[in-house]
Amino acid sequence: MDTPLGSVLYITLGCAKNEVDTDRMRSLLTAAGYEEAFDPQDADIAIVNTCSFLASATSESIETTLELANEVQDGVRSCPIVMCGCVPSRYGDDLPDELPEVAAFVKADEEDGIVAVIDGVLGVEREIAAYIPQVKRTVEGAVAYVKISDGCNRFCSFCMIPYIRGRYHSRNAESIISEVRDLVAGGVREIVLIGQDTGIWGTDFADEDVTEGSPRNLAQLLQAVAKAVRPNNVWVRVLYLQPEGMTDELIETIRDTPEVLLYIDIPVQHCDARILKAMRRSGSRQELEGLFRDLRERIPGIVIRSTAMVGFPTETDDEFRDLIDFMDTVGFDYTSVFAYSQEEGSLAAKMEGQVDEEVKLERAQEAMDLAESLGFAATAAHVGERAQVIVDGIEETEDGAELIGHAWFQAPDSDGAVHLDASEASVGDILTVEFTDSFCYELIGHVVE
Repeated sequence: MDTPLGSVLYITLGCAKNEVDTDRMRSLLTAAGYEEAFDPQDADIAIVNTCSFLASATSESIETTLELANEVQDGVRSCPIVMCGCVPSRYGDDLPDELPEVAAFVKADEEDGIVAVIDGVLGVEREIAAYIPQVKRTVEGAVAYVKISDGCNRFCSFCMIPYIRGRYHSRNAESIISEVRDLVAGGVREIVLIGQDTGIWGTDFADEDVTEGSPRNLAQLLQAVAKAVRPNNVWVRVLYLQPEGMTDELIETIRDTPEVLLYIDIPVQHCDARILKAMRRSGSRQELEGLFRDLRERIPGIVIRSTAMVGFPTETDDEFRDLIDFMDTVGFDYTSVFAYSQEEGSLAAKMEGQVDEEVKLERAQEAMDLAESLGFAATAAHVGERAQVIVDGIEETEDGAELIGHAWFQAPDSDGAVHLDASEASVGDILTVEFTDSFCYELIGHVVE
């Protein structure tokens, strides 16, 4: 289409899964004749892809939308706003009355129909249906997230994701591998497989849904993805595994498949058996310590990220201290710490024994201090090592241009970065780097010729 139908501004809030959803909508709209805008004053319409995992995320989504509405109102162009994703999925029919500034609301499971929504808001009429690309991605850059599933079956008492995103459903392997091949052909150097619970991928397939020889579990999917990217020297990372998903086959696949990075993200939330049961999760400190000890013994050099939640209803000082001791004993390389959030509609929100906000914040600060101490030490331990680094971008500093990249032991956008003097390298290049210094989660290095 020679003349664009209009320009679309994309604003994404929340996790990497939302980034994937925005990218799919961008691809659909680009194929349907729209171009991308990067400033509200240049846009004909704006899409805000929202997060509602926590109350704070919901507030940020609404505040961002209202700020955009005010900015547009002060400008010279009309720019209606379309709110997508988790907030519409969670609050549904209440939103039109609460947010009259928004022209349309699109739930997470309705986003593949975004072209019709944008056409409707802008009054675009088509003689023939819009083109729908088979692989709906437009990634630019060295790293691409690939969703292998959506939804969740866990129904943790503190979480609303199953109610927002629905029950767990796996994407079929053929569509995943097709998307991976397309992304690699476009220059992507790292594929990050994500989902709410990646370890149970494939368990919801009926026998008739899987062709003979096709992957049926995550270990087999990782092997298939690794084979697909092998000719191109591409890294493969998998995030958001639950403890129960660490099967022998998966552990051996991560250890023995060169393309798969020795990096595991397992959000434990807590270690106390009573608290875990109240969270509607399983396990105990003894079981979790045994899991991480086993992982380190069976996968030498493994890097482990986790998540800890403090201040869950009825959590005692002793149970919190046990969590702190557990974190210190296991020595995670990276840990995200959250103070429990009383989410409207969740089972935990109705529990007696809600922990005082001040106590929650105090516990969260102590846990974060420990997480940083452990993480900074783990980062510093790489000083003197040599490793491959993917170049993610170039930044201008007071001292001149600087390459920004990440090593295999750093998940993109999560675990810090590697800083290098500018060279002839380009985004997407994989360089051999010697690390010479560290600060916090960041590493400084130089390229080894």
